[in-house]
Amino acid sequence: MLYAALPDRVRLMEVGPRDGLQNEKVVVDTRAKVAFLADLVDAGLQRIEATAFVNPRWIPPLADHAEVARATQLPPLRGRARFAALTPNVKGYEGARAAGLDEVAIFLAASESHNRKNVNATSAEALARYAEVAARAAADGMPVRGYVSCAMGCPYEGDVPVAAVVDVAQRLVEMGCYEISIGDTIGAGNPRQTVQLVRALKGVVPLDRIALHLHDTRGTALANIAVALDEGVRSFDSAAGGLGGCPYAPGASGNVATEDLVSMLHGMGIATGVDLHRLARASLRLEGILGRPVPSRVVAALRTSLTAPPADLLSPATPESP
Repeated sequence: MLYAALPDRVRLMEVGPRDGLQNEKVVVDTRAKVAFLADLVDAGLQRIEATAFVNPRWIPPLADHAEVARATQLPPLRGRARFAALTPNVKGYEGARAAGLDEVAIFLAASESHNRKNVNATSAEALARYAEVAARAAADGMPVRGYVSCAMGCPYEGDVPVAAVVDVAQRLVEMGCYEISIGDTIGAGNPRQTVQLVRALKGVVPLDRIALHLHDTRGTALANIAVALDEGVRSFDSAAGGLGGCPYAPGASGNVATEDLVSMLHGMGIATGVDLHRLARASLRLEGILGRPVPSRVVAALRTSLTAPPADLLSPATPESP
C-alpha cells in the first residue's frame, strides 16, 4: 500500500553551497558564502556540502574552496554541523583534510561520456583515482560519501542502463563509501524509473546507505522522492532555493529545492529538523546576492510573508525567528 510505512524522520544533505553555486553566472564572494553557510546552520541543517576541491580552471565559482572550508572551523560554524567537500583526487582530499572538514565525497557517472567531460578521465581511470582517495581516507578515519551521477539519463548518451548504475554503486560501496547518493543529473527521471532503480540498487547497497540526489528539470523530483520514501529510502540531497546544475550537463536545471522538499515532508508528518521559515529567509538573502529569484516554489509562496535579511557580505547574519 502506498505510503503505508512512512518514516518519522529523514536525513538531508544540503548541497546548495557547492552544487547550487557552482553553475551560477554570479561568482559569490567568499564572505557571502560563509554567511550562507551560517544561515543554513541556523535553519537546522546538519549535513552541508560546503565546496569542492577542484581545479579553479574547471569550476571558477569554487576557486575559494580552501577559504570556505577553513571558515567552517571558525565561529559561528565550528561544531554546529557536519561539513563536506567533493574531492576528485588525492590532492583535493589532502586540501579538504587540511582544512578540517568532517567528510569528503567522490563522484562517478554511470555514463562513460559524462566521466570524460566531467572528470577528464575514463571511468576506469577515475575509479583508480578514487580508490587511492578512499584508501587514504580510510587510513585517516575520514568518512567518504559516493555519488553516482547520470543515473537516470545522460546529456551525451541518453538512456543509461540500470545495470551500469548498479555497477558503479557497488564499486563505490566496495571502496568503503558510507552512503551512495544516486543522482538524476539532468532531471529526466520519473516515479516508475525511480522505483525500478531503487529496487535494483537494494541488491548491492544496504537500503539505509542509499540516498537520492535529484534535479528538477522536468518538475518530477518531489514525485520521485515520494515513491522512493515508499521504497524505504531515508536520505535525500537538496539545495536551498532550488539552485544548481552541472556545467557538464547542458540544459539541466537546479536541484530539488530544500524548502520544497521540507515543506512536503513536514506535510506528510516526517521530521527533518529544519525550520522552514528560517531556511526560506536564507534563500531570500541569497537572491539579493545573485540578483535573481531562486526557483523554489515554497520560497515564492512565502515571499510576501517573510522579510529577508539584507544581503550583508561583511558578516554572517542570523535570521530572526519566524
